[in-house]
Amino acid sequence: MKNNLTNKAADNIRILSAAMVDKANSGHPGGAMGGADYANILYSEFLKYNPDDMSWPFRDRFFLDPGHMSPMLYSVLALSGKFSMEDLKNFRQWGSVTPGHPELDTERGVENTSGPLGQGHTMAVGAAIAERFLSARFGEWMSHKTFSFISDGGIQEEVSQGAGRLAGFLGLSNLIMFYDSNDIQLSSETDEVTTEDTAKKYEAWGWKVLTIEGNDTEAIRGALKIATEEKEKPTLIIGKTIMGKGAITDGGDSFERKVSTHGQPLSKAGASLDKTIENLGGDPKEPFQIFPEVEELYKKRQEELRQWVKEFEAEKEKWEKANPELAEKLESFLSGDIPEFDFAALEQKANTATRAASGTVLAAFADQVENMIVASADLSNSDKTDGFLKKTHPFAKNDFTGAFLQAGVSELTMACVMNGLALHGGVIPVCGTFFVFSDYMKPAVRLAALMELPVKYVWTHDAFRVGEDGPTHQPVEQEAQIRLLEQLKNHHGENSMLVLRPADGTETTVAWKMAIENTETPTALILSRQNIKDLPANSDRYTDALQAEKGAYIVENDANPDVILLASGSEVATLVDGAALLRERDGLKVRVVSVPSEGLFRSQEKAYQEEVLPVDVPKFGMTAGLPVTLKGLVGDAGAVWGLNSFGFSAPYTVLDEELGFNGENVYKQVKIFLGK
Repeated sequence: MKNNLTNKAADNIRILSAAMVDKANSGHPGGAMGGADYANILYSEFLKYNPDDMSWPFRDRFFLDPGHMSPMLYSVLALSGKFSMEDLKNFRQWGSVTPGHPELDTERGVENTSGPLGQGHTMAVGAAIAERFLSARFGEWMSHKTFSFISDGGIQEEVSQGAGRLAGFLGLSNLIMFYDSNDIQLSSETDEVTTEDTAKKYEAWGWKVLTIEGNDTEAIRGALKIATEEKEKPTLIIGKTIMGKGAITDGGDSFERKVSTHGQPLSKAGASLDKTIENLGGDPKEPFQIFPEVEELYKKRQEELRQWVKEFEAEKEKWEKANPELAEKLESFLSGDIPEFDFAALEQKANTATRAASGTVLAAFADQVENMIVASADLSNSDKTDGFLKKTHPFAKNDFTGAFLQAGVSELTMACVMNGLALHGGVIPVCGTFFVFSDYMKPAVRLAALMELPVKYVWTHDAFRVGEDGPTHQPVEQEAQIRLLEQLKNHHGENSMLVLRPADGTETTVAWKMAIENTETPTALILSRQNIKDLPANSDRYTDALQAEKGAYIVENDANPDVILLASGSEVATLVDGAALLRERDGLKVRVVSVPSEGLFRSQEKAYQEEVLPVDVPKFGMTAGLPVTLKGLVGDAGAVWGLNSFGFSAPYTVLDEELGFNGENVYKQVKIFLGK
């Protein structure tokens, strides 16, 4: 009897999923119909959360990887009371809360934005790490599970290797993933693409693997029971499911296991929507309804969860009374408060590389910012995240008392994991690698910007001055690319990313201050490999550098300047050298401006922008990247000295001379620009 009701609830999800897609005339019904049994049992029997506060921090998490299976997620959440039938009817429509691929909406139970396959379950790895990190500090009383759902496509995406390897290596026994193995993908059956043994692959990574009939109620229930009791390994449940389960034609013939149902409405794929709904026990004239007995099943689950939350909160209260200082710290972590830190007191070495200056800041954070997690893609001693690592130790299996993640050579995996850490909450995620390898990370950086996650990226070796490593390691176009996210607005109308390229050690300190205080969007710090001369101080250098909080500021200024020189990062000091020659040789009046963030500068009031960069004064920019990086600042009448080609292999000092990045060439080019 129990299974009859459970199966009816799963059929309810199938009906709603198919109806949503057909009404929208767009979407992916087949996978949602096949995965409905697992989603139903997970939500009606296993997933623990607070029905009255979906952002309650001690909840289990569910991360969907195949975002195209959003109808399944929205439908099961509708059974849970988080979406209305009107919401489902407005699937994929303007202004609806049910977009084509799920977008982060914690209050309605959507834990992550998904769509680009492979990223969703890798975020789940990050959330599982965050849970272990916090439990290691505050106790197992607060432990919870992270559930994830992946498809054939997600398994094929290369990032799945990084996620599988890392989760197995760390023994994330709190991570349970269901693999919806229906042998169908968008344009073919899977055996036309791969015949690998997925179970053996995950076993080799250190996972517990269970293979079941993925539409069998008892098999799903039994696998989840085993998985939730596992103490040593992450668990992969391979569910052999049926694509388009329950779909039939007008003539009543089965239309299951068809490629066509993957990416189009049933009525376009060759099935009959009305007959399918009838076959599943629904009313074709009004498919958007929850069966009364299914509604009762989910209401009963809600009451069970409310009782569980009540008991949990009672235990939590006992723990808080016994551990008042820890309780206060936990509250601070979970609230997302900006940690107290005296940036003004931090001393930087003179004329240092900005990567080294960042390492100095991170070393201080290791002592004072207790909920920071730092990661590096096998480059900690080069990107100087080892400043942090030296004060702690890396995560290891059964040991999350440290605060450093050795991600290995897997930049995209690392970036996705950082998103998962941020989504879980309670921690501050930071990750580092060479700037040129931001190309590997871009898909995850883009999702961080879309989800408005405060991940901090430490991107070092910021230009051709990587030198002898040559053009494969020398970023040229990367800054222009990543700064596009300063122009792209998020759904709150704000710059979707804060991008900072500090000009010296002290400005790096201020950049980190800005990064820590930015809790609304991701932040990128683009840092030099080589030493940079400190910029001149008009008063106190830290006080001067605080002006970077407006995105751009005046470093040197002559009254009524004849020309304004502007740059970010290493090139600002070069402009200072060139400005000295222009004054000394030609008596020109020069202003030098540091622009660590054009996006932030453009967000300031017009009056400040015109104070720093008056419209009627000629502007000359210098960048180690593409000239377009500064084109918007110098204007059509201005000039930019930059790179229009890939770099070259040679010592960086030679490259500076050969490519014209020195004070003498600044003098020469400004004279040409001014026609003097």
